[in-house]
Amino acid sequence: MPTRGLRRRVFTAGGIVALALCACSQFDVQALWPGSARRAAADVAPLVRPQQLSIAARGRLQPAGGVLRVAGPSLPGAVIGALNVREGDWVTAGQVVAVLEGTAAQQALVRRLTAEAWHAATELRRTDRLFHQGIVSAAERDTAQTQADVAHAELARTQAELDASNVRAPAEGRVLTIHTHTGERIGADGVLDLGNTTQMEVVAEVYETDIAAVRVGQAATVTAAAVAEPLTGTVERIGLTIGKQSIFEIDPAADTDARVVEVHIRLHAGDRVATLTNLQVDVELGA
Repeated sequence: MPTRGLRRRVFTAGGIVALALCACSQFDVQALWPGSARRAAADVAPLVRPQQLSIAARGRLQPAGGVLRVAGPSLPGAVIGALNVREGDWVTAGQVVAVLEGTAAQQALVRRLTAEAWHAATELRRTDRLFHQGIVSAAERDTAQTQADVAHAELARTQAELDASNVRAPAEGRVLTIHTHTGERIGADGVLDLGNTTQMEVVAEVYETDIAAVRVGQAATVTAAAVAEPLTGTVERIGLTIGKQSIFEIDPAADTDARVVEVHIRLHAGDRVATLTNLQVDVELGA
């Protein structure tokens, strides 16, 4: 019996000590044991630091600014008469890359109308001089003026049509794909695709649930089976809309209804993949 009572008292004392320690934890422990508290905090701090995870996404390669589709003039049934470039050629802004069929006839018409406009202008000057000498009437002078105006308007219209028959590059870049060749009618795909491959970028499709962790300037690593070594880049622009995923896994069970945001990543060594437009890549965005 004495022994049992002793044990009960020891346990009670232990409980009191435990309660006292719990109560002390509500106060400044450093004030009680300043040296020990600092050492304990230093030992525990690295262990409780939260781990930051990277973001994985799939993407595609493209020239900076995207691929430009050169559609040509909006003329029904337009046919390519001459194609001046080949795939891989570098073109400058405004360069004529193709000419429509029938251009030779339009050029001949422009020459004829130019001569007619010059003759009408000469006749107007002669009539105007005679009008001021009182030899011809005001009505005759007005008729000459009208004829000159009509001739110049017809010339301007035909010249505009001739200019429209020349398909020009809207910007400098490399010819990526030719959709319409000589003798073919221009379809919905236009004449050719153009892109500035001197600077390549990756368009990554980031899940909407991860987009809050993406920021401009964030580092990115890009890998692909066709690229020997990983590429590095920096997030340059984050899309403003959420759309449907367009780059899918080979796995037939992959989610094809995922909602994603396009993130544009500027590559640091884009010349290594300048010929791989639309290549599918894997992207890892750093924490």
